[in-house]
Amino acid sequence: MELDENNRPSSSSSLDADAHTPEQLGLEAPAKPAGNDIPNGGLHAWMQVLGAFFLVFNSWGLVNSFGAYQTYYETALLASSTSSAISWIGTVQAFLLIIVGVVSGPFYDRGYIRTLIVLGTIMTVFGMMMTSLASRYWEMFLAQGLCVGLGLGCLYVPSVAIVSTYFSTKRALAVGLTSAGGSLSGILYPIIFRRLQPSLGFGWATRIIAFIVLATQLISLTILRARTIPNEPRALLEPAAFKEAPFALFTLGMFFFLTGLYAPYFYVPVYAERIIGTSPDFAFYLLAIINVGSFVGRVLPPLIAHRLGQYNTLLPCVFIAGIIGFAWMSVHSLAGIVVFSIFYGFFSGAVLALPPTVIVALSPDVRFAGTRIGMAFGAAGFGVLVGNPIVGAIVDIPSGKFAGAQAFAAAMMVAGSILLLGSRILRLRSHKDRMM
Repeated sequence: MELDENNRPSSSSSLDADAHTPEQLGLEAPAKPAGNDIPNGGLHAWMQVLGAFFLVFNSWGLVNSFGAYQTYYETALLASSTSSAISWIGTVQAFLLIIVGVVSGPFYDRGYIRTLIVLGTIMTVFGMMMTSLASRYWEMFLAQGLCVGLGLGCLYVPSVAIVSTYFSTKRALAVGLTSAGGSLSGILYPIIFRRLQPSLGFGWATRIIAFIVLATQLISLTILRARTIPNEPRALLEPAAFKEAPFALFTLGMFFFLTGLYAPYFYVPVYAERIIGTSPDFAFYLLAIINVGSFVGRVLPPLIAHRLGQYNTLLPCVFIAGIIGFAWMSVHSLAGIVVFSIFYGFFSGAVLALPPTVIVALSPDVRFAGTRIGMAFGAAGFGVLVGNPIVGAIVDIPSGKFAGAQAFAAAMMVAGSILLLGSRILRLRSHKDRMM
């Protein structure tokens, strides 16, 4: 470093430093910290909701739509593979969405939101394009399971983190609207796939979905901007959190209910076709019906939770979803499967939308709630990974035996609700926040 006569850096030294800024090196500059005043509305804030909506539309939306592919693979493209093997494609995709989301969190904290969205979009679209060209199981697993899953994981953290920084009293509404994107695409993508596949073929039906993903992701990339970044990026882990009994029991409860939660999303279409005798077209539409219920469940219960408390709303929703899962075993009519799909979709949507708000309430310091959300979903994500393959191993589709798989999934949901109740009781003993 060159110094002037007053021992200060010379101008040439300053120019050398400026020449190595991220912008001049061709790198993305991290987002700058903003003021502490939360907008809580306004055009710019609601545009962030729209951008995050499309991130969820293409992350959880593709996961929620996998049931359409599961049914098609079982009956056509991968008919020689078992239901359990096929379900690994969708569960690995969902598992990577959660796990990669946990790992990518510190990059978001450093302000690299656009980098995450670009990388996630490229991997998701590329994976879907490769899926459209695949014809063997291992090709499907690598493209749709691994590549798409890694891409979705890059999109997950921005979708759940950015909206909360723009809203305070309207946060429940904003988060609910954002979360509803996953259900809306869960309605649209199965219908698009089913309507286009017979006429255009599997390849072009999948490629058109990939083009929709690309177009909607460009909207998010254009309008999303991080409002604030922490002074220090959050830690990836806080092991001491698991020593807190309410948090540990809540995480264990999440593992149990996520193990059983997605079974109807994967198996209702094939159940309707094989057991009830619906047409293949109508069986596909049942997945859309589940997501219609889920759309409402992601919006309405968070608004109720704003008044009754997050825990007080989530706990009965998990339990009721489990009871409805047991009721699935006795559904043998067209009307019955439609009613089941609507109600299960509603309560499962609430179960997916509410846990982050509970984890924030369980955190002693909300500044580090992101770490705990990542830890809880990272541990509970293993339930997503193993749940549907276990269900697929229990179910016997050729013989029409679904009862064991249905009972297992429902029991996991009810067990999860019992663990959540234990967590709630322990929380009440230490904190008298009955409206939590």
